[in-house]
Amino acid sequence: MTKTAKTARNTTQFIAPRILVRGAIIGAMAILATGCGKKERPRADLAASQVTTIGVNSYLWRATLDALSFMPLLQTDSNGGVIVTDWYANPKNPGERVKVTVSIVDQDLRADALRVAASRQISQNGQWVDAPVQAATVQKLEDIILTKARDLRRAAIAG
Repeated sequence: MTKTAKTARNTTQFIAPRILVRGAIIGAMAILATGCGKKERPRADLAASQVTTIGVNSYLWRATLDALSFMPLLQTDSNGGVIVTDWYANPKNPGERVKVTVSIVDQDLRADALRVAASRQISQNGQWVDAPVQAATVQKLEDIILTKARDLRRAAIAG
């Protein structure tokens, strides 16, 4: 055997395993790459406590709008989670009026994600004068909103 033939045979012996190893690595990478694209994405839980197609929890947002629907709205900001009503006077008690501000401060459906503030005025000698708001009134409004939000979530789970 000539020196050139021996060199060619030895070179083939070293090149062939390298080609096989490279081919195996490339094949494995191709299989992994195709597998990555076919994974199913997790489906969103439509009734999750955190539903945020707007900037805040949508159950709390809709429940607040529903609870305050009898009052004229002055400002609404769904991204910031703020709803401010204009003054509302109950037709049965025209000498008193109330204004409410609701802030939704979290994306989760939780009691501490809701902040309600109310202002009250009474008419004295033709002038509106600030009057205190009972804490129970604010607490009752918070409870109404939270109950409505939970009902909306339950309805989403059921249907």
